[in-house]
Amino acid sequence: MRQRYMDMSCTYSYTEFMQHVADEKIKTAEISESAITGETKDGMLYFVDRVEDEKLTERLLAGNVDITSSSAGDTMKQIGMVANLTLTAFMIYYLYRMMHRGGVLGKSNKIKKFDKEKATVKFADVAGQDEAKDSLLEIVDFLQNKEKYAAVGAKLPKGALLVGPPGTGKTLLAKAVAGEAEVPFYSMSGSDFVEMFVGMGASRVRSLFEAAKKDAPCIIFIDEIDAIAGARTSSGNSEREQTLNQLLTEMDGFATDAGIVVLGATNRPESLDPAILRPGRFDRRIVVELPDVMGREAILAVHSRGLKFDETVNLKELALQTAGVSGADLAGIMNEAAIAAVKDGRLFVSQKDLIASIESVLVGKEKKTRLLNEKEKKIVACHEIGHALAAVKLTGSKPVQKISIVPRTMGALGFVMQAPTEETYLRSKAELENEMAVLLAGRAAEEVFFNEITTGDANDLEKATGIARDMVTRFGFGQDLTTIAKMQNMYLRAETTYTCSPQTMYLADQQIADLLETAYDKAVAILKQNSTLHHKLTEHLLEHESIIGQEFQEILDREQAV
Repeated sequence: MRQRYMDMSCTYSYTEFMQHVADEKIKTAEISESAITGETKDGMLYFVDRVEDEKLTERLLAGNVDITSSSAGDTMKQIGMVANLTLTAFMIYYLYRMMHRGGVLGKSNKIKKFDKEKATVKFADVAGQDEAKDSLLEIVDFLQNKEKYAAVGAKLPKGALLVGPPGTGKTLLAKAVAGEAEVPFYSMSGSDFVEMFVGMGASRVRSLFEAAKKDAPCIIFIDEIDAIAGARTSSGNSEREQTLNQLLTEMDGFATDAGIVVLGATNRPESLDPAILRPGRFDRRIVVELPDVMGREAILAVHSRGLKFDETVNLKELALQTAGVSGADLAGIMNEAAIAAVKDGRLFVSQKDLIASIESVLVGKEKKTRLLNEKEKKIVACHEIGHALAAVKLTGSKPVQKISIVPRTMGALGFVMQAPTEETYLRSKAELENEMAVLLAGRAAEEVFFNEITTGDANDLEKATGIARDMVTRFGFGQDLTTIAKMQNMYLRAETTYTCSPQTMYLADQQIADLLETAYDKAVAILKQNSTLHHKLTEHLLEHESIIGQEFQEILDREQAV
């Protein structure tokens, strides 16, 4: 600024400036915090560095100078004030829009509503959960025939809790109830209720029930209800507790003949607040378990609708190979098999496509970019044949379906797939001991034939240790040690807490170690007795990379006949 005025005219010292003021040669003066600028009466511009002078204004007025003031501080204050007003106006406008659209003040934007015309899912679309469907059919019948129940004084349960592992069809069952009853279906996730704004959760609960009351009879479904209905503690989250209290109030507030049924779903029933489970609220618990072999076959049949199969497809065989697999995973298996057929340029899905899809779900897809060196290949082949050979030699073991040393995306460098000939629900002590021996046979093979062990058996050790721990702490298969009570989430396999003394737990750990050592010794003995057979099977696996169950059995029969 100073350079600008110096180029245009002149710069005065403060003394010279005051003299010109006294001589009435100054026409205008603009006073800022650091300088005085203006124009002389002969038309020249000037610049003066400002100094502290209490009588400056008085002297300028005495010299008939036209005075103006320019303050940078005042300008910044004005800018800040305008910015604050603009921001405040924007926030008011934004909140106003959100309230009318059901947004941040959360009335309905999180609520998913399916009118009865759109609730097309029926119980026929849900397979493998016959017991759960039977329990829910009562609710459907009540919604359709309220008068029949009212005549004998029966009251409809206000709420039912669907409990089970992830992927078993809890949400699908809730939709099927609405579809069968031909009533509107309101769906919301537990996590959608609680957000950063205090009071939003309770507001959304009120909005949900207000909408449902207008559409009664109807179904309200709250997925992952443990997000808002967890047990309250002294150090709990106040927003979540307000939401839970509002939910309890709403469920108490409508009559049993209102025609509103609240369904909740959770895989953590042990974490729910006791108040939510008392009679008059979620007083009916419906267990949705992993499907058994018949259920899996039915689920596969449901998800095969619209698919074209060739003559090799056998759904019963697939059901036997997918023990412990959820309905959602079974749906994924069928879809992956169809995609594989399309990629291969075929119009029909084969059994080979379905088995490959099962493998990708259980152990991951083939990872062709992971190349093992020759020594690693030999160790992996030796390891996997160790598992397979032990499975054949031990009674009660599941038949081998496939052996592979092709690395997989889930981290496995090889695997042995076994499938039972039938599904059983009781296991003997001998069967569990043999299963541990099969799991540890890979590690034993490395030690017997390579005189070293590797990190490849980490998952085998984990599974074998889990079996041994259950044998001691759940099934009473330890020596001179009663079963140990423990608290465990049966659906999520959460961390286990044991309710016993440290001394008892020490004894249990010792017996667990003894069981593992005995199983390992059994595996070592089997491999030493069948070393020649193990060597020939390993060579065959190295050459072909994969062996299917029938081929494996043919090699065994041929070698044993020699």
